[in-house]
Amino acid sequence: MQGHRLSVVSANSPASVHAGTVAPPILGEGEAARKMRALIEAVARHECTVLIQGESGSGKELAARQVHALSRRARGPFVPVDCTTLGGTLFESQLFGHVRGAFTGAQSSTLGFFRAADGGTLFLDEIGELDPPVQAKLLRCIQERAVVPVGQTAPVRADVRVIAATHRDLRGMVRRGTFREDLFYRLNVAGLLVPPLRQRREDIPQLVRGAVDEFCRLYGREPVRVSAAAMAVLRAHDWPGNVRELMNAVEHALVFCRGEVLEPADLPAEVCGAAGSSPRLVADGIVPLREAERELIRRTLQHTNGNQSRAAALLDVERHRLRRRIVRYGLEDMLRPNTH
Repeated sequence: MQGHRLSVVSANSPASVHAGTVAPPILGEGEAARKMRALIEAVARHECTVLIQGESGSGKELAARQVHALSRRARGPFVPVDCTTLGGTLFESQLFGHVRGAFTGAQSSTLGFFRAADGGTLFLDEIGELDPPVQAKLLRCIQERAVVPVGQTAPVRADVRVIAATHRDLRGMVRRGTFREDLFYRLNVAGLLVPPLRQRREDIPQLVRGAVDEFCRLYGREPVRVSAAAMAVLRAHDWPGNVRELMNAVEHALVFCRGEVLEPADLPAEVCGAAGSSPRLVADGIVPLREAERELIRRTLQHTNGNQSRAAALLDVERHRLRRRIVRYGLEDMLRPNTH
């Protein structure tokens, strides 16, 4: 390849290279957050491959960046790759690189993500989306610590640590034959499970305050305080989109907040509830019984997609009694037509 221009990755690459990464810590003082930090520190001390699993938006890439930042590779590059955006031969070229003239349009040679991460960490996000043929080639690269660029026959050494992440059930995919068993065990030498935000609600205040401070700096505005009522709403929400959804809600609230205090009215409607309102606090964390009951029924109906019978079973109340409360609180529009 001597004499040819060699770029890091192809144009329009979904990955970016970060050298000397300093990752923010996993915020929170709850048991789940403390356990997560301890596991990350333990994994960072070793050179094994890592498989991070968790729901979308739960912070898998942040965990990967922490492992890299605390490892001996911290001064090397951190190369994140979104496996959902590429497939087939294009991904093979992006991952392993190619030589000039290897295929139509290959006007220059590229390193590929693997060699771009030499001396550092390659983060393969959503590894479960890889096609089986690419899975086989990835397995060989990890085992041999070398890549064969497209259009070349000789392997090229690459000192890379691989961290993979997915929201999918890889064990189930192995049983169904859609993910290679040998690759799964090669990746899952050290497994990390990032808990969803609803399982670490005690960390929400710290996450919110950190996000508020960050967005205030970003938008160049004076510090904003979060009211007790707004914080209660944020702690009560189920956060199906996890930390990513929480960050989005905080940024939304700051855009619409006109004063020095962020209130429930500033939050997105889906966070405050179907009616765009939230329970009214009468003391620290305490709401009137009527409003608390209405909110409990509303969330249960939301959870059951409007199925009144399932909601009654979950709430351990007779169906006709639940029906009267639904009418009393004006929640009929949440019911499925055939469950009235």
